Amino acid sequence: MPIKVAIQGIKGSNHHQVAKDYFDEEFELLECLSFDAVVDQLLQKKADKGIMAIENSIAGSIIPNYALVYQNNLHIIGEQYLNIHHNLMVLKGQKFEDIKEVSSHPMALLQCKEFFKDYPDIRLVEDVDTAETAKRIQELKLGHVAAIAPKVASELYGLDIVADNIQTIKNNSTRFIIVKTKNKEIPKEEINKASVRFITDHKRGSLATVLNVMSDCNLNLTKIQSLPVIETPWKYAFFVDVTFGVYSDFEKAKSLLNIMLEDIKILGEYKNAML
Repeated sequence: MPIKVAIQGIKGSNHHQVAKDYFDEEFELLECLSFDAVVDQLLQKKADKGIMAIENSIAGSIIPNYALVYQNNLHIIGEQYLNIHHNLMVLKGQKFEDIKEVSSHPMALLQCKEFFKDYPDIRLVEDVDTAETAKRIQELKLGHVAAIAPKVASELYGLDIVADNIQTIKNNSTRFIIVKTKNKEIPKEEINKASVRFITDHKRGSLATVLNVMSDCNLNLTKIQSLPVIETPWKYAFFVDVTFGVYSDFEKAKSLLNIMLEDIKILGEYKNAML
């Protein structure tokens, strides 16, 4: 029986591509219009696993998703990096000159901003998803509207790509996390990356002390993101990703940090995909 995977977006989206790349086994895709809906599918046990974009090499962290993972007690059980290629696609038979409007996700429009500076007469319209626009163009036979979407969307919805790789920065990568309601998917000896959330005392050098412990335990800090603690003004939680050579180094760090910190939570232990 195929596992059920919830994604933000529909078939043909980048999240769909990540699902195809990450899962070796057969899966059933559950399409969601928001990341909150992805979480709901997991909490209601309608989905076995979920996929969420967490950071982009150009735009930075997708901060609300950090809060979603923590507040809903989700566990990160894997990650996947995807090189983002933005392609301009239209209804079959249409040409570039026919385009009057381009509709796509705000992030996609932002990342292709330079390309459209040469075409000031084309109206740019924000939409909920890249592939959703591609699907609508096909269903409604929209002749003067173009979508910015992954190549897989053009194949699924029978559209023609009239300009490929139109993103301003060609080396554009997004990191996605695989989440579920339970932790531990792989044996300890295969784990070499972890995501942790903690709050430090409001004292000088508190964060530095924590980072020094991690360094002394041979952990390599690959990401640090601060978020305000909503119920306590001017207090911040830190979300960090660390990599390590052997799991025992991380276990040692966990033991020390549990003593040092009143509020610490392991959000996930998994394989480092960036090797």
